[in-house]
Amino acid sequence: MTKFTDLGLAEPLLKALAAEGYETPTPIQAQAIPAIRDGRDLLGAAQTGTGKTAAFSLPMLHRLLGQPRRVQPRSVRALILSPTRELAAQIEANIRGYAQFTSIKSTVIFGGVPVGKQIRALAQQVDILVATPGRLLDLVDQRAVSLREIEFLVLDEADQMLDLGFIHALRRIATLIPQKRQTLLFSATMPKAIREIASAYLTDPVEVAVTPVATTAEKIDQRVIFTEAGQKPALLAKTLSVPEMERAIVFTRTKHGADKVVRQLEQSNIKAAAIHGNKSQGQRERALGAFRDGELRILVATDIAARGIDVDGISHVVNFDLPNVPETYVHRIGRTARAGASGVAIAFCTPEERGDLAGIEKLTKVALTPIGEVPYWDGRTPKKPPQNQGRGSRGQQGGGGRDNGRGEGQRQHQGQRQGAKPGNGGSHNGSGRNGGGQRSDAPRPNQARNERPAQRNDAPAVRKEAASANEGLGGVAFLQQRTEQRRTNGARRRAN
Repeated sequence: MTKFTDLGLAEPLLKALAAEGYETPTPIQAQAIPAIRDGRDLLGAAQTGTGKTAAFSLPMLHRLLGQPRRVQPRSVRALILSPTRELAAQIEANIRGYAQFTSIKSTVIFGGVPVGKQIRALAQQVDILVATPGRLLDLVDQRAVSLREIEFLVLDEADQMLDLGFIHALRRIATLIPQKRQTLLFSATMPKAIREIASAYLTDPVEVAVTPVATTAEKIDQRVIFTEAGQKPALLAKTLSVPEMERAIVFTRTKHGADKVVRQLEQSNIKAAAIHGNKSQGQRERALGAFRDGELRILVATDIAARGIDVDGISHVVNFDLPNVPETYVHRIGRTARAGASGVAIAFCTPEERGDLAGIEKLTKVALTPIGEVPYWDGRTPKKPPQNQGRGSRGQQGGGGRDNGRGEGQRQHQGQRQGAKPGNGGSHNGSGRNGGGQRSDAPRPNQARNERPAQRNDAPAVRKEAASANEGLGGVAFLQQRTEQRRTNGARRRAN
């Protein structure tokens, strides 16, 4: 079995790995490290949680140690681009750990925090810069950092950067760095768009794919619960209440949906926190820190924010909303079963999401195991809606009349008719009972409504008469006459 000591890495790096308790490289590390160490460009495909960060960081540190040189102020030798703040921070923290016995310095920059501290850090001696594309270009425009001395370019989670619309930023960054460089591109999935960008950025790359494209971890038990949209909150609370749910991430499609799920869980006395792009960096760090330290058992996240969640011991991933893009499902459930551990992924699927589930199963070639009891729909056959309990069945003809098919529990319309158009000598009585062939003599509401316009049409004439009377009568006499007129109108309406 291959060990890190067999990969030809510099002694300070092996010392750091030993201090962290790492002895055996993962498959992606065992294949990628020798190629990168020898100076080759690399296109790496491996599912989330297989150790991609060490796969590119260790050989890059090895080459930097073998070719020491001082760079100009505000310049860096290696640039690592990440799609999210959390992932950027996680990568830089890992690099600091690997480089702890060397003189190589690293720093990280991303949006959502004051820029002053980052500018001061770049003014110092920095060898490796980990950045999100947007903040990097902001600092380039402010002349706080120069990319002219870049020797290594790493694109991590490249597929996600394309999904977030970073392609224009990446193209601009490519024009700011030297063409002579070593480029490494890593992604959990390898769609056609990634291969197109790889051909533009990489030169004669080595391809490393330790698993088929979009394959999910073998040790993840993937399940699905077929449900209705309105049942999801209660179902989630019930799912998260089982003792086996030691530490779980719940995924929603939207930021608003994540906050709503947290509020719903709190109503069920389940403590949770949301992490998404609308949260401040401090809020995101506190939530992630509490989740990592075990103070918080449930974390609700959107796909973007979750890219930086590298936490050991996540027992479950719950897809509260199924993703529209099947590859996103692979990223989501990759939060569990990391580093050889096992895990459980549970997906809630409504009839409207059945197409999304089919796309996921087609991509991963895994049929999710249905669990739970769901009325009216098993997820695999066309949904049959439940019978509406507010309606009765059509009554039998009898007694010269027929049932009108309405249940007694149905709300009666104001002024519902007691008699209706007769049919076969009978009538609909609006109550679910047979009409008995009799027609009620009660006045129709429509009849009263038809008379109201006539009364309203009389109103101008009444007002005209009152005005004429008012000219020749005193105030008290006029009031008496108007009162008498109102009594007459009231008696007329009651008579009708």
